[in-house]
Amino acid sequence: MARKTAEEKADEQRRYALARVAEEEADFEPFFSDPNQAIRAVAAGNPAATVLVLDRFAFDRFWGVQVAVVLHRNVARETLLRLVAGNPKSRGVVYSEARKRLETDGVLFDNDGFAIDS
Repeated sequence: MARKTAEEKADEQRRYALARVAEEEADFEPFFSDPNQAIRAVAAGNPAATVLVLDRFAFDRFWGVQVAVVLHRNVARETLLRLVAGNPKSRGVVYSEARKRLETDGVLFDNDGFAIDS
């Protein structure tokens, strides 16, 4: 892989900074498709991220972004429930973290690991 140029590094730092200070939902738009998964994770962890922003980040292809969503104080219960609803064979760290969060909120799970939402 080729080394990043000074311009590429500067652009990456600029995007990190913007991800940290995004405030409005529209400010998050460029980060849903940012090629750098770490920048997407920073945006997902931004305290200003809304329920809608977090819901979009919840299904990012990188598990680190999904975990940032699970750990976010603004994440909706519905988003967490969708993250634990998948195929049991594909469960991993995202499932585990979402389950812990839901159990803390009183959600029960059956023997197969599926949420029993009341």
